Amino acid sequence: MPSAFQQAVIGLVGRSGSGKTHLMARLLPLLKARGLSVSTIKHTHHHIDIDKPGKDSFIHRQAGASEVMLATPERWVLQHSHPETPPTLPDLLRRMSRVDLIVVEGFHADVPATIEVFRPEIGKDALFHTQTNIIAVATTTPAKIAAGLITLNLDDTSAIAEFAIRHAYVFHLD
Repeated sequence: MPSAFQQAVIGLVGRSGSGKTHLMARLLPLLKARGLSVSTIKHTHHHIDIDKPGKDSFIHRQAGASEVMLATPERWVLQHSHPETPPTLPDLLRRMSRVDLIVVEGFHADVPATIEVFRPEIGKDALFHTQTNIIAVATTTPAKIAAGLITLNLDDTSAIAEFAIRHAYVFHLD
């Protein structure tokens, strides 16, 4: 039986086109430069398949394997089929190696401490109006954010990294 462990997690959410992935690409090197080990989880509502018909791993899965691991000299990927119910965030965290911080892009309602990336210029409503787990908004227009909500300058990646480190939620996973 695995022993209980803790995992610090911070979420990044925002509407499509808001710049979540761009911020992630700037955050990760800064977090690593501070000596942290960092992993990510990217959640999508789109149905994707990294396998291709005719490839061995595709054939393994089609033949009934619940999990298929593809290993190369550089990396490995574990594909887990779950036709009944999608995995929860804690389910996924339990499968990941322990690191100092996991940054989750997506899973809007599941990460208790989340930073919203909000750009009013893209013309989409902010999520902080309806989601209570958003603890700060990284934005290009801090004056337009609701009073009482912490605002971060979207261009100040260092400040966002510091905030993420200080305010990450610690999951207790057994």
